[in-house]
Amino acid sequence: MTPGAELKFPAGFLWGAATSPTQVEGHIENEWTNFTAQDGTNCRIACDHYHRYPEDVAWMAKLGIQAYRVGIEWSRLQDRPGAALNPGELARYVDLLDRLLAAGIEPMVVLHHFSNPPWISAGGGWTNPATITAFVDYVRQLVPALAGRVRLWNTFNEPDTYAGLGYLLGGYPPHQKGRLGQFFLVIRHMARAHEAASGIIHGASTASRKMEVGIAKNWTFFHAYKRYSLWDRATAWACHYGFNKFVLNSFLGGRRRQASTFLGLNYYGRVRFHHFQAMVPASGAPPGQLTDFGFVCDDMVERYPAGLPQILAYFQRRLRLPIYITEHGAASNDEPFRAADLCQNLTALHDAMAAGADVRGFFYWSLLDNFEWQFGYAKKFGLLAVDFNDPKLPRSAKPLAEVYSRICRNNSVPAARRAGAG
Repeated sequence: MTPGAELKFPAGFLWGAATSPTQVEGHIENEWTNFTAQDGTNCRIACDHYHRYPEDVAWMAKLGIQAYRVGIEWSRLQDRPGAALNPGELARYVDLLDRLLAAGIEPMVVLHHFSNPPWISAGGGWTNPATITAFVDYVRQLVPALAGRVRLWNTFNEPDTYAGLGYLLGGYPPHQKGRLGQFFLVIRHMARAHEAASGIIHGASTASRKMEVGIAKNWTFFHAYKRYSLWDRATAWACHYGFNKFVLNSFLGGRRRQASTFLGLNYYGRVRFHHFQAMVPASGAPPGQLTDFGFVCDDMVERYPAGLPQILAYFQRRLRLPIYITEHGAASNDEPFRAADLCQNLTALHDAMAAGADVRGFFYWSLLDNFEWQFGYAKKFGLLAVDFNDPKLPRSAKPLAEVYSRICRNNSVPAARRAGAG
C-alpha cells in the first residue's frame, strides 16, 4: 500500500476518545485535590467537565466520535465503607450516559483511574486488603445502576502506572519511592479486585445484552540504547518484568484469564536507557541529546509505531482475547507532527489487524487538553484545546480534531510510511 492510499477498517470498528475524572471533571475530593503539579497547577477545576459534560458530548457528536471511555469517580459516590451510592452524583453520571447514548456514542466505563476516596487513602490505599472488599461493594452497587446503559467496562486503568508512580518513583500519591514490596502488593490486590468485580459485571449480562470487561494495560517497550551495554539491558529487563510481565500475569495468568472478555491496551511508545537514564522527555532527558540520538519523541516518550504490531501479535498468540486500544495519543503543540504520528500508528494498527490481531476499537487520548497528573496542564494531548487562562474554559477544535473526525466518519486512515524497527 502506497502512502496516500486509504486503509479501510472493518465495519463496526469503534472510533473513540477518552478522559479520566480527576483530569477533566474538577470539583473532586480525592488524593489529587491538594496535589500541586510541576507547573504549579492543581486539578480543583480542571476542565470543569463536571458541569460542562453536555457541551463536551456535543463536541464528540460534532466530530463523529462513536465511543467515549469515561471514568466514574468512586469518591463522589461513597463517603464511607459500605455506604449507599450518593443518589445525586449517580444521577449526574446517568445523565451523562443517557446523553452519550442519545448522540449515538457508546460508553466504556472505567471504575478506577488512579484515584480513591479519602477514606480509602487514609486506610493505606491498595496496600490494605480491606480495599478489595470496599471496591467490590462499590462495584456491586454501581453495576446494576448502570448496566442498562453500559456494555463495555474497564475495572482498572494502568495498574502498573498507578503502583509504579505511587510506590517506586514517587510521582503520584502517596509519593513513596523504592517500595518494591508495596508495588507488588498493590498489583496483587488490584488483580484480586478485578477478578471479583468482573464476576459482578458478568452477572449483569442478559440474553440480549452481554457485558464485556477487561483492564486497560499500559505497554511500554523498554530497550537499551546500546545493545552491548549490559547494565542498560539489565535495567530494561527489570522494567519490562515489573511493569509489563508481572502485571499481565497477575491480571490474566492462570484462571484469572477467564475473568476478562477483552484486553484494553494503552500504547504510547518506548523508553530506551543510556547509562541508566531513561532517554525520554518525561524523565528530563536533554532535548538536544534526544535529537542527536535520532529519537523521535513527543513531549513525553519516544514514538515507536513499529512496536504496535509486535505487542498486538504477542497478545493475540498468548491471550486470544479481543483487544481495544483504550488509549493512544501524542502530547505536543506541533499539530502536523501529531497528525503524522496518528497516521503512522493507525497504519501500524491496520497492519496488525491484517495479520490477525482482533482489535475492536481505538480511543484517542485525550478528548480535551487536561490535567496530566504530575505535569499539570503543560502536556497537551487534546483533540480539543481548553483555554485555561479564561475562567470560562472555552473549548476549540485543534487541527488534529479535524483529521481524527475524517478518520471516524470514513472508518479509514490515510496510509503512512511504515516506521522502521529502530
